[in-house]
Amino acid sequence: MANNIKKCKSFDGIEYEFVDIIIGSGAMKDVYFSPDKSYVVAFFKNKQDAQSKERLQMITTKYRNNLFSQEGGKYWEKLFCWPSAALEYNGKLGLIAPTYPKQFFLEYGSKNNDTLGIKGKEKEGKWFASANLRNRFVDPRELGDWLNHIKMCIQISRAVKKMHMMGLAHSDLSYKNVLVDPTQGSACVIDIDGLVVPGKFPPDVVGTPDFIAPEVVMTSHLDKHDKNRKLPKRETDLHALAVLIYMYLLYRHPLRGSKVHDINDPIKDESLTMGEKALFIEHPTNKSNIKKLDQAKPSELPWADTNKLPYTLTGPYLSQLIKQAFVDGLHDPAKRPSANDWEIALVKTVDLIQPCENKKCEQKWYVFDNTKSPKCSFCSSAFKGSLPVFNFYSSRREGNFRPDNYRLMVWTGQSLFNWHINNNIFPNEKLSDEHKKRVGYFVKHKNLWWLVNENMPELSLVDDKSAIPIGSKVELKDGLKLLLSKQDGGRLAVIQMVN
Repeated sequence: MANNIKKCKSFDGIEYEFVDIIIGSGAMKDVYFSPDKSYVVAFFKNKQDAQSKERLQMITTKYRNNLFSQEGGKYWEKLFCWPSAALEYNGKLGLIAPTYPKQFFLEYGSKNNDTLGIKGKEKEGKWFASANLRNRFVDPRELGDWLNHIKMCIQISRAVKKMHMMGLAHSDLSYKNVLVDPTQGSACVIDIDGLVVPGKFPPDVVGTPDFIAPEVVMTSHLDKHDKNRKLPKRETDLHALAVLIYMYLLYRHPLRGSKVHDINDPIKDESLTMGEKALFIEHPTNKSNIKKLDQAKPSELPWADTNKLPYTLTGPYLSQLIKQAFVDGLHDPAKRPSANDWEIALVKTVDLIQPCENKKCEQKWYVFDNTKSPKCSFCSSAFKGSLPVFNFYSSRREGNFRPDNYRLMVWTGQSLFNWHINNNIFPNEKLSDEHKKRVGYFVKHKNLWWLVNENMPELSLVDDKSAIPIGSKVELKDGLKLLLSKQDGGRLAVIQMVN
C-alpha cells in the first residue's frame, strides 16, 4: 500500500497524497482516494488549456472563498462538493475535493440482495427519478418517501440559486451531477469544476441528454463560435432544474411521450423531441405527446399514466411553475422560473402536505386538496375526520391584513415556526438559530384540535382580543381568527375546518 501512495503539491504549495489506484473514471477525469479517504484527487484525462487551468484556480480560490468565508458559509458545505485546491502532476491538471458524505452511498443497493452489485456506489439521482428503475431494481429501503423528495428538491433549488447569485452557471445539471439521499431528504451538487462564468469561462460541455435545454439541442450542429449557437448558461440551468424537480416528484420525463417526429431516423427524431419540437407530455391544449399506456412498460406504471397521476397533484404552487417551465418557458428561456421561485414554491408545498392514513402507501405523504373530496393522490385512500387549515394573512400596515396565498395543513405533530407567524422570515440558508425553534404545535384530543402556544408572546384571539399566554392552548374552530404576531410582517390566521 505504501508503495502506491503518491505525493503532489497544489498551486498554493500544500502537499497532498493519493493512492495510485483509480476508484472512479468518467468522461473527463480519473479519480483517486487519499490514504485516509477524507478527500479525493481527480486528474483530467486530456491536456487542459490555459483557460481551463485559470478557471479551476478561480473555482478553488476566489469563488470558494466567496461561498464559504461569508456568514452562514458552513451551510453550503452540505449542498456542494466544492473543489478545495488545484494542482498539476506529471503534466496533468487535477483537483482536490472532499469525499462525498456517507449518506450519499447506497446502503442496501438493488433488490434481491443487491443483484446489480450497486451497494456502496454513489446515489446517482437516476435510481430515484425513474419509475422503471425504482420499481425494478432499487431496494425499497433506499427510496424514502414523497416528503423527502420535496426536501431534496428544496436543497437542489437552493444550491442552484446560490450559484446563480454568484454569477455562475453549472452548465451540466443532471441526475449524474447531483447526488441525492431520499432516506434523509438531502442533496449535494458535484462536478463543480466546469462552472460557466459568462463572458469569461465558456462551458466545456453542452450538458447531459434529458437535461439539455431545447435551444442548445437545436443549435448543437453549429460551430461553438457561431453567434447563433446556444451554449449552457443560467437559463439552461433553469431548464435542467425544472426537469430534475419534475422527475423527482413524478418519476417520469416531462418531454418523453409517445410522439414520433421521424420514424426513419432515430437520431433526428431524438434531436427534434428534445429540441425544436420539444413538447410537454401534459400540455394543457396539445395532447399529441401524451404517453400512450399501451407503449409503457409495466414497471413505468402508474407514473406513466398522466391522467391518473397528473402534475397538478404537486399542488397549486408547484403546478404553476411546472406549467411555466414546460409550456410558457420551454422555448422561451426568459420565461423559465428562477431557482428562487422553485425554492419558495417547494417550501410552501411542504405546508400543504398531509400524512397518508394508509400504512402501506409507498409515498406516505400527499398534497391535501380540500377543493374536492380529499384523498391520497398516490394510493387513493380517503381522508377521514376533521382537519384545521390555517389561511395566512399578513400586515402591510397596522391593522390592515391581506391574504398571503399561503396556507398550512394541520396534522398531529405538525408545528408552527417563526416563518409561519411572520411574513418577513423565510426558512432558507439565512435562517438564524433563534428562528429555527418551533413556537407552537398541534394536537388532536377527543376529536378536538388544539394549538399549544410554546413561544408566541403576542398570540391572541382577534374577535375579543383575549390573549393566549405561552404554555396555554386554544381550541381550533371553523372561522376562528388568531393574531400570531404584532411585529412588522406579523401574520393573522383564519381557521377553516375541513370535515
